[in-house]
Order: sequence, then C-alpha cells, then structure tokens
Amino acid sequence: MPELSQETDRRGVALPFGLAEVTGPSMVPTLHHGDQLLVQYGARVRPGDVVVLRHPFQQDLLVVKRAAERREGGWWVLGDNAYAGGDSTDYGAVPEDLVLGRVRFRYRPRTQGQRSPLALVRWALSAARPVLADRSASRRLRAR
Repeated sequence: MPELSQETDRRGVALPFGLAEVTGPSMVPTLHHGDQLLVQYGARVRPGDVVVLRHPFQQDLLVVKRAAERREGGWWVLGDNAYAGGDSTDYGAVPEDLVLGRVRFRYRPRTQGQRSPLALVRWALSAARPVLADRSASRRLRAR
C-alpha cells in the first residue's frame, strides 16, 4: 500500500507552499503516520529529495516518496521503508508532471502518552525539522 497524503491547504489557490499529512508506513524512519509536511509545489527535484506526487494509477491519491533517480519516462521513487512497498518497484517511473513538489519541513504532533517532563522535552527537540535530501538514494536503488 502506498504512503498516502492529503493536501489540506491548497483550496484552488496557486500558492508555492502547501500542507500535507502522512498516512502509512512507507517512509519510516524519515516520516511517520500523522506527520504534517510543508511542501514547496513546483520546486526543482533532485535525486534524494522527498517529494509529493500523484499516484500514477489513481491520480486523486497523493503519495510521499523519495526521488531516487531520473529515468526515461520520469522519476524512480522509493519509500524509505523497503518492506512497505507502494513505490516505483510496483508501478515504474513516475512521469514528471505527476511530481507536484518537494517536502521541505516536517512537524510531528505530540502523542497522548507524552506527559512526563522528559518526554515533553524529547518531543520539543524533535517535533519540527527540515526534511533533508538523502543523496545515497541511488546507491540504495542499485542495491535492490
């Protein structure tokens, strides 16, 4: 099952940034279920970037994956969790026009069980982070 994402703040306005929410395990450990993402729509994509794209077979479904490499026919995208599936190993290269934008920032909401002071400090230190490119993505692709 692919990692699903829903646009939450586009409302038909052509803004360069928007929000998306992660559902599913395919980008663990980089992204987790419930993470909120700041997406830069129309940004230049390079290998290793985390991107939001339309699913090639179900284009009303948004997917969050890592752009591994550019191939003939589009981008080869992979999830960071090799066991989750739902990436280019299932549906092939994704055409350029289906890649909507690059994920710039991640916010992880607090969970219900975080009540101790130590747990709150840990959450505060890790809740908001930039999502950095992993330039070793093409090496992982060759290893698969």
